[in-house]
Amino acid sequence: MIWRWLYSGLTRLVLPVAFGYFAWRGRREPAYRDHWRERLGFLDPVDGPALWVHAASVGEVILVTPLIEALIECYPDHRMVLTTFTPTGRAEAARRLGGRVALCYLPLDTPGATRRFLRRIGPAAGILAETELWPNLVSAAGRAGVPLVLVNASLSARSARRYRRWPVSRAATFMLTRFARIAAADRVHAERFIAAGAPARVVEVTGNLKYDRRQRPHAEAEARELRQTWQAASRPVWLAASTHDSEEAQLLETFALLRARHPKALAVMAPRHPQRFEAVAGLLARAGWQYARRSRRDPVDDRTDIVLVDTIGELEMLYALADVAFVGGSLAPGVGGHNVIEPAAVGCVFTTGPHVAEWRDAMAPMIEAGGAAIARDFCDVADITAGWLEDPDTRQAARQRLAATVAIHRGALGRTVQLLKEVISTSC
Repeated sequence: MIWRWLYSGLTRLVLPVAFGYFAWRGRREPAYRDHWRERLGFLDPVDGPALWVHAASVGEVILVTPLIEALIECYPDHRMVLTTFTPTGRAEAARRLGGRVALCYLPLDTPGATRRFLRRIGPAAGILAETELWPNLVSAAGRAGVPLVLVNASLSARSARRYRRWPVSRAATFMLTRFARIAAADRVHAERFIAAGAPARVVEVTGNLKYDRRQRPHAEAEARELRQTWQAASRPVWLAASTHDSEEAQLLETFALLRARHPKALAVMAPRHPQRFEAVAGLLARAGWQYARRSRRDPVDDRTDIVLVDTIGELEMLYALADVAFVGGSLAPGVGGHNVIEPAAVGCVFTTGPHVAEWRDAMAPMIEAGGAAIARDFCDVADITAGWLEDPDTRQAARQRLAATVAIHRGALGRTVQLLKEVISTSC
């Protein structure tokens, strides 16, 4: 195919650009300067049978951790290899899984790098989380006889439209027809994959793994202890989670409105991307708020207005700590919102902005339970949040209904493991 030849040639040409990007990112995030050989598929060979799981970054690592733990139990004689694309994802994987898995970066999608990677691992199967579609990787897996499975498979409406346009449609069909199975998060996503070129016979709705996420041990105890440390046991705590640069200024306006009704309220702001921590700190300073940085363990007392969470891997604990949360990526168009199941799973009532197209179906039962709301704008976020804070009995009842709503939708983990067993059994 001409497009594959052109794509492969282009990937070789952009290698210097890719490594230039890693070097540039490495100025602020030194971990980007490490393990460059892995980006080209050079890694230590894996002895014995192996299973390979790919999770691009932190969110996907958290998603697949229970799945990896289940596979370790089912296949104790297989070496588990987990690839990520970002250093933050790799660090989170090391924190959650430690020495139970071999960690490395997914190679850049050149023909040579992907061939080397698969040859040195020799996995019985490749398990990719959500929507990780790389033409040369898929092609190399096919030639090496490695069956690929897409788990928690999801395809946004925007991506689905793009996948139907030439020449992207040719590439999408090429890749999707080479997956052994596609385990879709729900019926809507399954239909989108089929419309994009996946054979209906390989697509199966197994459910959303986000509902099966196991709460980290001691998360609630840590949340209570931290709230005491912050001297916030009697202060209303509002968490603004996974925020973007188009939102923080608006959310500071939200907090100002909230403070007018709840003068003792404490805000906790957790930006989505680590590279933006310094920029958000500058924004808080210019706005005149008294803030503490989580990474420095700054003291939090009655004079503190905002805690800036410039760390990773703590969002679950923060949702357990907060009285009310806001889930970011939703006040401005273009992102589509972030994981709303995470706060619901710990019973944290929450709002989002209006731009949550990919999460509206998941939110519907949460809204019906009275524990979630889609706000029109930042003023509406303040009004809804203040209302919840003023009615703790209603808020507590909603917390319980939220947790029950999540429990109803669990079961994807077991169905996904069973599907993977079927695929692995055919390749062993």
